[in-house]
Amino acid sequence: MPLITESHIASPDEFYEALIDAHRDLSTPQSHELNAKLVLLLANHIGDNAVLAEALGAARDSVTAAAQPRG
Repeated sequence: MPLITESHIASPDEFYEALIDAHRDLSTPQSHELNAKLVLLLANHIGDNAVLAEALGAARDSVTAAAQPRG
């Protein structure tokens, strides 16, 4: 199963709102814990190490690319 990178959520705005609501009133450590637990739950749901490795690489690349100076 290849990694799906195009929009695939039926209602992305609704999901984003639910994600923000899940973080409401949490401390920063609690918010980080929520993110970690969500990642692990979704990784378990996916269950394919190749897809998970591709997702990790894509996420890391997007973070490191954002840190690069533009010009």
